[in-house]
Amino acid sequence: MSTTETLSKLALGTVQFGLPYGVANQQGQVRRDQASLIIERARLAGIRTLDTAIAYGTSEQVLGSMDLSDFDIVTKLPALPDDCTDVDAWVASQLDQSLARLSVASVNGLMLHRPGQLLEARGAELFQAMQSQRDQGRVERIGISIYAPAELDALCDRYHFDLIQAPFNIMDDRLAESGWLDRLHALGTSLHVRSVFMQGLLLMPEGTRPETFDRWTDRWQVWQTWLDDVGLTPLQACLRHALSVPQIEKVIVGVDSPTQLAEIIDAAGGHCPTRPNAIGCTDEALLNPSLWNLS
Repeated sequence: MSTTETLSKLALGTVQFGLPYGVANQQGQVRRDQASLIIERARLAGIRTLDTAIAYGTSEQVLGSMDLSDFDIVTKLPALPDDCTDVDAWVASQLDQSLARLSVASVNGLMLHRPGQLLEARGAELFQAMQSQRDQGRVERIGISIYAPAELDALCDRYHFDLIQAPFNIMDDRLAESGWLDRLHALGTSLHVRSVFMQGLLLMPEGTRPETFDRWTDRWQVWQTWLDDVGLTPLQACLRHALSVPQIEKVIVGVDSPTQLAEIIDAAGGHCPTRPNAIGCTDEALLNPSLWNLS
C-alpha cells in the first residue's frame, strides 16, 4: 500500500473538538483555532473522512465553521427519546439540526449511537426513518456504532447496514475471533474502526498507566518486549496494524493538537511485523472503556 493509499484510509475523529476526551488526554477540549489547523493538516495529508456525533458536545458546530467541501462526514444520532411520538419526524429533525450545524447539505454516513434500540418495539420504525433519509439523498449510508462485536449477532439478523463502526486495536481480537471481520466484508458492509490506541492507553509509557490496569502486567510486558524486538514505537505499531487489515475501510484517529496529527501521519506508513498471539485478547474488562474503574 502506498503512502497516499495508507493516509486515505485514515479518518479523523473529532470528539476532542467538542469535549475533553480520553484517558490519556492532558490537553482538554481542542481550541477552535487548533481544530482549524488540524483540519487543514488532514486535508493536506489526503485524509478525507471526518467522524463526529450529535453527542460530541460542540464538535459539529466547530466543524461547521470550516470549509468541509472536500470531506466525507459521518455523524451519529443520539438515543431515541422514550416519549417520542413520531420517529420519522424525530430522525428528520435531528438530521436537519446536524446538517445546519455542519453547514452541509448531506452527510456520507448517519449512524445510531444506541443500536440496541433497533431491537426494541420501535426499532423497525427507527430503521425505516433512517432509510428514508438515505432515499432522499441527505445521507449516503446508514449504520450503527457498536461497543462489542457480540451486538451484531441479533442486529445483523434483522437489518442490513451500509456502515458499522466498531472498536479495534492491536490487542483487540474480538472482531476476528467472532468472525464478524470477515462476515461484514461478505455482507458488503463497510467497517470503520475506532479506539486503535485504546483511548491512548496503548501509547502510555511503562509505569504511567493507571493502577487499574496492573492486573494485565504480563500482557504489557509482552507488548513492550515485542515493540523493542521489532523496533517500532507504540504509535507506529497501533496504526500500521489497523491499516494493514484489508476488511477495514477507515481507521479513525482522534488528536488533541496539530502536532499529534503530524506524528500520526509520519507513523502510519511502513510495514507492521506479525503481532504475537500473546498480545491479543478478548477480555471485555480491558477492551471496553466503559468497564474501566479509573476513580
